[in-house]
Order: sequence, then structure tokens, then C-alpha cells
Amino acid sequence: MNEGNSSKFYNIGLSYKKADVATRSKFSISPDNQIKLLNTLKQKGSEGAVVISTCNRIEIFGFAKHPFELIEELCNYSDGTVDEIIKVCHVFKSYQAIDYAFRIATGLDSQILGDYEIVGQLKIAFKQAKKAGATNMFLERLFNATLHASKQVKNNTKLSSGTTTVAYAAIQYLQENCEMLNNKKMVLYGLGNIGKHTALNIKEYIEVNNVVLINRTFEKAQQFAEEYCLSAQKEENLKAELQTTDILIVATGSSKPTINLELIPTDKNITILDLSIPSNVAAEVGNLANVKLINVDELSKITDKTIALRQMQIPFAEAIIEENKKELLEWVEGRKHTPALKEFKQYLEVLQNEGIDYYKKKNPDFDIAQAELITSHIIQKITTKFAKHLKHEDTQIGNSIELIRKIFEVEV
Repeated sequence: MNEGNSSKFYNIGLSYKKADVATRSKFSISPDNQIKLLNTLKQKGSEGAVVISTCNRIEIFGFAKHPFELIEELCNYSDGTVDEIIKVCHVFKSYQAIDYAFRIATGLDSQILGDYEIVGQLKIAFKQAKKAGATNMFLERLFNATLHASKQVKNNTKLSSGTTTVAYAAIQYLQENCEMLNNKKMVLYGLGNIGKHTALNIKEYIEVNNVVLINRTFEKAQQFAEEYCLSAQKEENLKAELQTTDILIVATGSSKPTINLELIPTDKNITILDLSIPSNVAAEVGNLANVKLINVDELSKITDKTIALRQMQIPFAEAIIEENKKELLEWVEGRKHTPALKEFKQYLEVLQNEGIDYYKKKNPDFDIAQAELITSHIIQKITTKFAKHLKHEDTQIGNSIELIRKIFEVEV
């Protein structure tokens, strides 16, 4: 795991466990700043890093001499401060960081247990880091292993059974808290991934006759509306639509609020569900007497029944994680021996060349090719034996390498 001489593998970050929506919003990192952060770490000598910034978590997996290097850059490229982050962040090192990566990828650490939305976000984060030249062999192996474990958990357990995404939680909230839904007018603002899922859930689970889709790109809203028999309006008509709206669902995914006081009517009651992180509904909107504002954290509390069923699947998911983690750690342990084996083999090859040169001078008819073939085969057998010895569970690696160093007077 130590790809460099002094750097170590860390995970630093904050999540829904300790940081509320407002705090997470402060530390949210835009895609452009994620790339800048990766480049900065690279320039400072980090052997690799991956940045993940989602509605529920902001994480950096990477190599550093000290975790504060990662914390500092996270603060530099977000709106948060070091004083703020030390109150809510976590720091995992080495094997703890590896275990945490597996738990994230398999949905065990999701705010909604078993939610696999994070998988796509992990793939995007790693692809971005790789494109920026900020990954190494270990990170590639780690992310491949975690994604493989995620796939196995999804296919072989019921950890993701039932529907508990934020998009569905919004629908469940409306069903339980809003009477006569079929007579209500609903506006869905934003058609990103969460917005689309919300729209599909509205169609499937709620009998609402008046649903208006509004998106920054009108053509996208229009096409989606036509496909699913809904209606669409241009973004410039948002304020007018809200004057007669009973329910507003905000899924704009912007870095700044998209709903402010100016847009909200004051002469009628309106329920607003903000599915965005950072919050896309200005805080003062929630202070209006006629507004009931529900955010992501509140929505996540309504899925207890499904979660209880999923919790029964945790041991099965953890068993899959352990199996995949074991394979990864065996690979990591194997790589620890590589420098010693390489130096030892190079030393044997020096002896080989010296011996062949000596006999070549003494015997003009000496068969060099045959000698090289035989001695190379012997070298390979010796190094293979040494490798097996180092990998044996009873081997004290440090003592074995020290013995080779003393006997052959070689730095391994």
C-alpha cells in the first residue's frame, strides 16, 4: 500500500453520519475543482488519489505523508474550513481505508442501507482520476475489487431489495402526508438522474393528473414529458407555475439555491421537497408560514421497514466483502516482496554474467548460449523458491531478507 518511500494510503472525508446537509454542502466539490485538487496533490508528490463528492459524502482516497495534506486540499477546493472539518471528518489509514472503500461500494455505508446509486458515482470518480493521471496500480486494483464485490452483493443477496432511494422516499412522503394527491398540482424542477427517477416514481406510484416538468434545458423536459404523458414548461415560466402549485419537488443539483423567496407565492400553502445537495432551496424559504420544506435528511427517515429487512442481509454482504478483500490483500502482500526479489535476482544475474565471462576467456570453445540458458533457469528456480518462502504465512519476512543481505552482501 505504500507506493512511495514515506507516503501512506489514507481515506479522509465526511458523510451524513456526522455532517448535516448544510455542512456537507459547504464541503461539496465541483467537478472542475475535483480535477484541480487531484492535480495539486499530484504536484505535491502524491502517488495517487480519487475524489468522490456526492449528496451524502465527500471523500478522498489517496496517498500522503500525513492525512492533513488531504484535509487541507479538500478545504482549499471547497467552501469549508479546517476548523469546521475537524469536527465532523473521519480519517482511515491503510487496511481501515480499504475496508471502508468496500463498505461504501456495497451499500453498507450508504445513508439508505443497500442504496447502489454510489456505484455509478464511484465509477465516475475513478475514471476522472485516471484521466487526470492521478491513479496508480494499487488504486486501480482497489476500485476494481470493490466494484466486483458490489456486483456480487447485488446479485447474491437481498441487500438492495425494496425501493428506498431518495427519489422513492419523496413519493412515500407525499403518500403518507398529503391528502387527495390526485387533485394536487405538482411541479418537478430538474431532470438529472434523481429528477428522472422521481418523475418515473410519480407515474408509477401516484395518481396525479397535473404534473409539470421544468428543466434548464426545455427540450429535455419536453422530450421526457412526451414520452411519459406529462407536461413541460420552460424555466422562465417557473414563477408563474408555482403560483398555482401545491407540491414542488426540487432536483436541480446546482451548487447554489435555485428556489428563492421571489419565486414562492405567499397566499397559498405549498409543500417543497428539496432532493438536492447542496440544498437548492434557500434557507429563508423554509421560514415562510405557508411553506412546508422537507430536505434529504428528513426523507431518509421514512424507509425504516425496508431497512429492517435489509439489515438481515448484512452478514451475507460482509462475507462477500471479506472474500474479495482477502484476494486484494494477498495481492498487496505479494507486492511487498517485489523489490527484494528484484534486487536478489539482479545480484544473481551479475554472478551469472561474471561466471560466463570468466569461462569464456579460459575456453574459446565455451558454449555461451547453453551456459546462459542453464544458469538463467537456475536463477529463476532460486528466485521462485525465495518468493514462495517470503509468502509463506510462517515466514518472518524481515529476518529472511536480512539473512540474504548478510550472506550475499546485497541490498534487498
